[in-house]
Formats: sequence, structure tokens, C-alpha cells
Amino acid sequence: MGAKHSHFECQQCGYQTPRWLGRCPDCGAWGSLIEILAPAPTNAARSREGSTRLTPPPVPLTEVPGLAHRLMPTGIGELDRVLGGGLVPGVVILVGGDPGVGKSTLLLQAAGALAGRDLSVLYVSGEETLAQVSERGRRLGASVPGLFLAAETSLETILEQIATLKPAVVIVDSIQTVWSPALGSAAGSLSQVREVAGRLLEVAKRDEVSVWLIGHVTKDGSLAGPRALEHLVDTVIYFEGDRQHSHRILRATKNRFGPTDEIGVFEMRAEGLAPVDNPSALFLAERPPHATGCIVVATLEGTRPILLEVQALVSPTGALVPRRVANGLDSQRVAMLLAVLEKRLDIRLGAADVFLNVVGGLGIREPAADLGVMAAVLSSAKNVPVEPTWAFFGEVGLGGEVRGVPQAEKRLQELARLGFTRAILPRACLDSVPETLRLEAVGLSHVGALADLFVPGRGRRQDPV
Repeated sequence: MGAKHSHFECQQCGYQTPRWLGRCPDCGAWGSLIEILAPAPTNAARSREGSTRLTPPPVPLTEVPGLAHRLMPTGIGELDRVLGGGLVPGVVILVGGDPGVGKSTLLLQAAGALAGRDLSVLYVSGEETLAQVSERGRRLGASVPGLFLAAETSLETILEQIATLKPAVVIVDSIQTVWSPALGSAAGSLSQVREVAGRLLEVAKRDEVSVWLIGHVTKDGSLAGPRALEHLVDTVIYFEGDRQHSHRILRATKNRFGPTDEIGVFEMRAEGLAPVDNPSALFLAERPPHATGCIVVATLEGTRPILLEVQALVSPTGALVPRRVANGLDSQRVAMLLAVLEKRLDIRLGAADVFLNVVGGLGIREPAADLGVMAAVLSSAKNVPVEPTWAFFGEVGLGGEVRGVPQAEKRLQELARLGFTRAILPRACLDSVPETLRLEAVGLSHVGALADLFVPGRGRRQDPV
């Protein structure tokens, strides 16, 4: 009997070495290398190697039908928005997120909605029993005949169930619990996760089965998270949210069949996740009417305008190095905006702490929030509240110039729909203001005139700034 060959593999980055090391030379993680036994060739592996000889010939592009007409809507509008309209046959989707954020709840609801459309759905749970999944499914309203449950962790058994049932959609919850006996490593290791994902990807493309893979992301990285599989799958979506808040954000970071800049907003309720059709009203529900440093910013996520509240607190400090804290904003960009504020508006912040927060937990990534951030800091520094029916958007450059932003008309329409009366925006965007819009638009070309807008009675449609 021949000797067993093995190597050591880092569970963080996949680095391989023939001997054990306390620290990974590639990513620098400590204690992340575990021993992996080299698997013996299996019949499945031999069959896959032999199947390459039967590869069909290339087909002209003009003779290959598209997939747009074969989209399968999930029945959940916010989920379909992120996916690009629905599921594509043969797609492999990886759903990542922290434990407890609601990934299983969302996909079980989607499984029930798909099964209600005469599609067979197989939900494989490696973390819960059949009774536990069934009880949760009844609570979520997913108790339909076309939804099949399986409590299994063996990859070979799952593949047999897929071949027997021939479902249209397969949901694996979660991929860290599934293992293949062909490998000597434990379930959840990087090699096991890649092997499981690769085998399921092969089945999805061959039989045109839409496969969902749920993956957990832990802070210490003890489990091989979904980042190791992003290059294998077709779509990667992350479910974000704070347990202290009831809303959840679904965001796509990779999508071969749809956009990557759309987001879906859900609200966690007792009966499950409810799609939020009007996220702006949700994020502005508890806004204080006349508090200093509170500004409404018109942002854009994909094609959807969302109004968010940005809060600023400027407080004097005796520390040699004042604090700069930004939650939901890019800290480097905030530092740049504070420097522009000091230089162009002569606002001294060197002896004050500056705290910025985006209410609701949703992060702002686009530079269109620059003008609103500066207005919030200015309002707190001068202790002058801003009218609650005012909103801001616009990009600010290092010279203090206010630059135009895309799709200003959509932002203005969302502001008018929610009852805002004045929008402070770049002067270059004034041409996008519809004549029939019941909203006063104030165009700025430089931040030097920003302080004048806090004086009551000012704010004509085009102030000479």
C-alpha cells in the first residue's frame, strides 16, 4: 500500500505548502494552515476526465438562443430587482452575510414563492432538521406542495437527490456544512467548500438547474467564507443588516446576468422579510424636525433614488488630536471635505471633534453626498438648524466647486414625492429640473455660498453664487 501524500493549506487565502507553518506567508494569518490528504481518484473524477473526449463542437454565436426570455421571477420584487429580473436557468448564486442576518429566511420565502408557480424546488439544510425547517416554512407562508426538504450534508447524497427529483431550483443551506468523502479535510475547510461548489456548478450547467449557495462570513474567518468562491459562481449577493435595526439590505457584488449597482431593501417582521417599496420613507421615519446637523441627502443606488439622513456633531475638545468618526461614509473622503470646509468657508475645526453618521445603517458610496455632508457639519458648527423640507446633493471638488451628478431628475422627483420644498443642488443640474415639478431648486457653483442658505428667506431658484 503506497504512502499517503498530504499538504498544508491556508483556510484564509488557499496558500499551499508541503510542511506546517505557524503563520501563512501569503496572507499573514496565524494558525490557519491545516493538513489536507491527497484524495485518490474517484470514479466520478475519472468519468469527468473521460468526458472531455465527448465535448460537442463549437456553435456559431448567431445559432445560440439567449436567456432573457427564460427568466424565472422569484415573486419577491426586491430580490428580482437585485438579480436583474429573476433567475436564469443554470445560474449559480452565492448568498453571503453574517450569521443570523436572515439569509435562510429570505431563500425559504423565495423557495415557497417559486414552488407556488408550479416549479419544483429542493431545499437542502445542513444546519437544521426537517421539523425545524418545516416549522419555519409554515410561519413564513412557504408551505406549498412543490417545495421539497432534505436534511443532508453528504455531497454525493445531495447529487443523487437532485438527479432523482430533477428540480428547477436547488438551495443549499449552507455550503460550509456540505462535505465530500473524496477529500480528507473536514467540512467547511477551503478545499471542501471549493470541491462542493465545483460539483454543484457542474450539475447546474449540465442540467440547467438554478443553484443557491448560502455562505456564512465570520469575523475571525474560522470558516471558509464565500469570498473563496466568488470567481466560481455567476452571481454573488450579500445580505447586510444590523441586528439592532429591522431593515436589511441586499446588494449584488457580481452578476453575469444583471446589474451590480441595484439594492433590495427588506424589513424583518414576525412573519418574515417584507420587501420595502419605499425605502426613503423608512429611513426618514424618525427624523427630528429642527435639530442642528441633520441633513437629508438624495442618493442613488442603481436606478433607485433613496433619501437618507446624514447627521453631524461638531463638539469642542481639549485633545491634541481631535477625533474624526464617520459611520456609513468613506472616512478618507470625509477628511477631504472637512479640509475644503476649513479652507473655503473659513470654518475652524482643528479644536473640535467631528462625528458623522448615516441614519439607518445604509452606507453612502457615491460622491453626490458631498454637499449634504458639508451642510450637516456647517449646521452643527454654527448651531443653526436646517429647514426639514430642504435636501442636498452634489459633488464637491478640492477647489470648492460644486460639480454635477447623474440622474438629477430622478432625485428631484423623489424629493417632490415625499413633500420636500427645496433642493440645493449643483448649478449644472438646473437644466434637469422639470418645469412642472413643485419644488424650488437652488443651484450652487461653489461651496462659498453654502453658509448663506442657512439664513431664513433666502433660496431663490437661481441664487447668484
